[in-house]
Amino acid sequence: MGKRIVPPEEPAEIHDVPLREALEERYLAYALSTIMHRALPDARDGLKPVHRRILYGMRLLRLDPGTAFKKSAKIVGDVMGSFHPHGDQAIYDAMVRLAQDFSSRYPLVDGQGNFGNIDGDNPAAYRYTEARMTDVARLLLEGIDEDGVEFRANYDGQSKEPVVLPGGFPNLLANGAQGIAVGMATSIPPHNAAELCDAALHLIEKPDAKSRALLKWVKGPDFPTGGIIVDSKQAIAEAYTTGRGSFRVRARWEQEEGARGSWVVVVTEIPFLVQKSRLIEKVAELLDQKKLPLVGDIRDESAEDVRIVIEPKSKNVDPALMMESLFRLTELESKIPLNLNVLIKGKVPKVVGLAECLREWLDHLRDVLIRRSNYRKAQIEHRLEVLGGFLIAYLNIDKVIKIIRTEDEPKPELMKAFKLTEVQAEAILNMRLRSLRKLEEMEIRTEDKNLRGELKGINAVLASEAEQWKKVSEQVGKVRDMFGPKTPLGKRRTTFADAPEHDLAAIEEAFVEREPVTVVVSDKGWIRTMKGHVEDLSGLAFKQDDKLGFAFFAETTSKLLLFATNGKFYSLDVAKLPGGRGHGEPIRLFIDLEQEAAPVALFVHKGGRKFLVASHEGQGFVVHEDDCVGTTKKGKQVLNVDMPNEARAITEVLGDTVAVIGDNRKMLVFPLDQVPEMARGRGVRLQKYKDGGLSDIAVFDAKAGLTWKDSAGREFSATMKELAEWQGTRADAGRLPPKGFPKSNKFGRGIG
Repeated sequence: MGKRIVPPEEPAEIHDVPLREALEERYLAYALSTIMHRALPDARDGLKPVHRRILYGMRLLRLDPGTAFKKSAKIVGDVMGSFHPHGDQAIYDAMVRLAQDFSSRYPLVDGQGNFGNIDGDNPAAYRYTEARMTDVARLLLEGIDEDGVEFRANYDGQSKEPVVLPGGFPNLLANGAQGIAVGMATSIPPHNAAELCDAALHLIEKPDAKSRALLKWVKGPDFPTGGIIVDSKQAIAEAYTTGRGSFRVRARWEQEEGARGSWVVVVTEIPFLVQKSRLIEKVAELLDQKKLPLVGDIRDESAEDVRIVIEPKSKNVDPALMMESLFRLTELESKIPLNLNVLIKGKVPKVVGLAECLREWLDHLRDVLIRRSNYRKAQIEHRLEVLGGFLIAYLNIDKVIKIIRTEDEPKPELMKAFKLTEVQAEAILNMRLRSLRKLEEMEIRTEDKNLRGELKGINAVLASEAEQWKKVSEQVGKVRDMFGPKTPLGKRRTTFADAPEHDLAAIEEAFVEREPVTVVVSDKGWIRTMKGHVEDLSGLAFKQDDKLGFAFFAETTSKLLLFATNGKFYSLDVAKLPGGRGHGEPIRLFIDLEQEAAPVALFVHKGGRKFLVASHEGQGFVVHEDDCVGTTKKGKQVLNVDMPNEARAITEVLGDTVAVIGDNRKMLVFPLDQVPEMARGRGVRLQKYKDGGLSDIAVFDAKAGLTWKDSAGREFSATMKELAEWQGTRADAGRLPPKGFPKSNKFGRGIG
């Protein structure tokens, strides 16, 4: 029998909502929730909700410093059940980070058991570890029972949780924070608490002080893992003023001498948030790929402290250069961003500078002080009222006892007989018999006197802003002393240095192993390298319609110079050219060569040579090779040409005489000293043409004579005597070349 299909019930009403509106509304709600309740720290206590709830949960479990540890599972369970209805693993991970001395500069949780390590190994599960609070956490919570901060209902309305902690420690900057919200992120590196307190004390004295003035105390971040910051003072000042920037942090290393002149480098501190095991794996990978030619080996000898030993390839290597190559390619140098994006008053996300950051903390301390003072004032006033009642009772003790014994409702009778308030009457009725000792009157009077003195002080503080700031100063001063530069926890770990200025070319070279290669360029301008110096290139394959253009020998560390028809020289690194079995890549991928321009010559840059360059119109000059080297992909303009004129020829200056030949097949020979040396320009006329232009140039030694190659590669030569009829002066027209000169009108002399 088939099932009977029940038609679905019609919904009472269907609302049409545009998808865009629905999405916008829901996404905005999600974004706000992430920004406010997950990713961004509060500027006042520097905590995100999960951390605040963990600390408050530990407070309720009475896990103060010095008390017995409790299981992490108990802490996580309580926090999850009462305040943070999210995954237990997320809560435990957050708690673990607060306990790790390599993650938190001033840990808020004191952990017992395996809480993970700098290698990135996981902590033990929460059923195995135990925890309690540290002194820093105690400072953050101090005053929470004295109405120091506002409370709100927890997620299920069963209990209350603090909106923010009293925050008697500059936690936001001291411990830093990382977080990614929706459309915004935060990244605050840790700082030195004593320095922050010094800056805060200055800010109390001079409330209008700017971030730049505070840098006298706050020099920069202070990472739990130490390291060296190699940024300029100017860049650091800019970052703290705007609230955005970054810090270059390098590992700390020293050279250790060994036997017979050998040495190793020992790294003792690595940059913040870098996993040591991953770092060493990365270096080992680079060694396998032969990208670190100066490094011989790396090994990890760390125990409690970090100790990474790096051996050089040979003892002649410059240790600073070897480390520079490692800093460039590995996380031994790390860029740590600064993005001071915080919740102002717990509500508005904003990127703030250093001064505003500390200002928020100080204003919060003052608010907490006022709230605590008002709370204490109310307590004292209540106690004074009670003590007043006690005193009346003592002075009339027999009458009081009589009323209590005889009256059915003694409270109104007491109030009427002695003009007591309800609070006083209630206190008398709740008094213990043992309090009826003779001594008690004196104690009441003493307590009353002391409380009145304290109340006077509190009223003075509440009445004067100057007094309030004085109290805040005292509080900040105490924190500064607790974490001063002489204390083990307060001592600065990260230092500052200028990055050593190394010759960039030397560093580039240090990255590449020196090996012989053959550079092959096809007719269509595709370039590739082959290992070794290959003489026979007949077996090379090219793309369709393409063939071998030219090839030459070089080394992997060589720089190439390309001279193009636009009169520009371009630099290429052989190490960056494609190798392997393919057809290579077009030269244009490596340089910004205009579409209408084409290569004239490509050769190895040796330095120190001179070239004669010439344009199609027959103008040219002598240029130093070092003036031809550009550092950018755009190249360096040397020979000035305007279309349709173009750079046509280049030859090395090896001699004292110039030979020029034009498209019209006329050749001219004249002394080199008639051509000027320039770094850039149009040059001077080398040969005169009625039509056509220059085809090729050569520079030779008059004593040795002129040589050229014909199309078959045979070499011909002519002495100056034989060249007598071609000799003239610069800018002559010349005459038809000697017998046997190739039809291509080229001398066939490349640059070696």
